Amino acid sequence: MKELNAMALFRLSVLGPLVSRDHLERGELQQIVRELARREYAIPGSRRRYLGEKTIQAWYYAWMKQGIAGLTPKVRVDRGISKLPAEVQDALVAAKRANPKRSIRQLKHLLESAGVVARGTLSRSAIHRLLQQQGLSRISGSASEAVEHRRFVAELANAIWYGDVMHGPTLTLQGKRCKVYLVSLMDDASRLITHSAFCLGETALDIEGVLKQAVLKRGLPRKLVVDNGPAYRAVTLQGICARLDIRLIYCRPYAPESKGKLERWHRTFRDHFLSELDVSRIADLDDLNARLWAWVEQVYHQRPHGGLNDKTPLERYQQDLPNLRLLGQKAAQLDAIFYHRVKRKVRKDGTVAYQGQDFEVPYELSGKTVNLVVDPHAETVVGIEDAEGTHLGLATPLDAIANTHRRRHQPNPEGFALRVQSLPTGTPNAIELAYRQYHDQPEREEP
Repeated sequence: MKELNAMALFRLSVLGPLVSRDHLERGELQQIVRELARREYAIPGSRRRYLGEKTIQAWYYAWMKQGIAGLTPKVRVDRGISKLPAEVQDALVAAKRANPKRSIRQLKHLLESAGVVARGTLSRSAIHRLLQQQGLSRISGSASEAVEHRRFVAELANAIWYGDVMHGPTLTLQGKRCKVYLVSLMDDASRLITHSAFCLGETALDIEGVLKQAVLKRGLPRKLVVDNGPAYRAVTLQGICARLDIRLIYCRPYAPESKGKLERWHRTFRDHFLSELDVSRIADLDDLNARLWAWVEQVYHQRPHGGLNDKTPLERYQQDLPNLRLLGQKAAQLDAIFYHRVKRKVRKDGTVAYQGQDFEVPYELSGKTVNLVVDPHAETVVGIEDAEGTHLGLATPLDAIANTHRRRHQPNPEGFALRVQSLPTGTPNAIELAYRQYHDQPEREEP
């Protein structure tokens, strides 16, 4: 029996609510298609998660006409056949073979300059199809060599962690529709999820929060492998890893195989957690995360894993407990390690602003630029430092009402008067000198 095409089966699964109906009422087709387009899908061979209404509708009509055969992707009959004139084909092949490092752009420019084709009439796709047909589409040289990928596993737990973000579902949380993101860290040797959490964003702050919980529970990794997204390139995350002696490693762009184990975890998570999640029971983000953590600890960590010789991730991780790199003395400094430094200029009234709130700092810092030491997760200001990291004092929330009764430091006016009156006899007085010069009066001699 002929095996059915995987893409055709996927398309049929998308059309399930439509093809299962014997009859559709007027306007019902558009309503169901619109609902299907709002769902998220694991599309084979694609990183996209959503389908367009026109695409779904076209699949439906194709199924109505031809059944499953109408959903099978069609292969072009002219695929791989160049339609370029024979003399142009010969010139392109000869130019490529003469210098295999020539790119499509270089070949196009070469033929236009030689007068073989008119400028602007030769498309890049036509050149690519011809080179692909002739087996010449890859540029020779190290830059185009296939990257060698080999399966590997870390010898010990906490040797390598992987970090990544997966787009989660859109839920109604506290009356608002919110997109959630799953931030996860996985240990390579054991496949154990050192920590994972649903967040409302995929920022550096969200990733740092997950990392902090992971090191509290599981100790310190030696390497942390992440992708090249801006959140992972944040200076704050790089500083945290440097202070914890964690080597932060960035994958090559567009190379998901670099974190293949974590990508596989994402697939398992979609199939076994998201597919079973009853969103009607979720009240808020904490409620969602409580179910996530229960499932990870009670189900995923306790399930035998084929890649671990049928050991569970927890058993494999605990096997290396004597060799784990623990926090040690860094445990007492962990909060401080995850603090952020925010540059601010102190106002003339001795206050600074952070997250829409005013804080009072030592008044002698007025007009100076300082670094606020903040706990970004609690959104509180912990203290103040200078550029070298020297502690300059505390920052307290401004209480303008209490300041009406606060005694202020002022210069001593009596002391100032005494200093003026105690000037030595005969000392020139600027006011008296100006007065005499203006009125042209001679200076009176002292008796």
